Amino acid sequence: MTEPDLFAPEAVVVGQPKRSKWRTYRGPALAVSTVEGTPLAEVTDIDHTHFVLAEASGEVVVRIEKRSWAEPFQQFGPVRFHFADGADREIGAAVARGLVKSRQLSLRTEQGRRLLLTRLNPASVEWRLTEADPGSGDPSPEILGRVTVSTVDSWLGLQQYVVEMTPRLDASERRAFVASVVCLHLIRRPPGEGSGAA
Repeated sequence: MTEPDLFAPEAVVVGQPKRSKWRTYRGPALAVSTVEGTPLAEVTDIDHTHFVLAEASGEVVVRIEKRSWAEPFQQFGPVRFHFADGADREIGAAVARGLVKSRQLSLRTEQGRRLLLTRLNPASVEWRLTEADPGSGDPSPEILGRVTVSTVDSWLGLQQYVVEMTPRLDASERRAFVASVVCLHLIRRPPGEGSGAA
């Protein structure tokens, strides 16, 4: 039986696996599954700066490297994420700027396509993937994808992100989109931080 294709579904769920508050958690930082719950991949935190998205077989899909300004000013500078494949070949990037870095991520795909993952207002639980900035005043840009966040365990503050993708995105663009959702989670809830979210 073959494994489901990670980038074939129109929607996947990226979320923090459930865990016990009383025991040390040693599982993946994030899990990727179908909406129905079929496991597709896991994200492993290597050292709080390097993360690996790998399928259940162990095959590396994306390596994510987080780069930011040195202390004490890193909260003011951009946070950059670089994406590489299993052979360490660069396949894209994401950048978050501003004081509220979870408002918008600028993405670059393997083919050089520029995309924006934007939350329209600070209270929204939805981000939209577009080619043009939704806040620029131009006519409404085409929505290529959506990310909706929810809390699946309010006691521990565990989060999950439903990632919806349109047919206008090819497999490599879907890969960059899913990787950017991992980045969004890392911006909102850095490893080792409490349950407060941006």
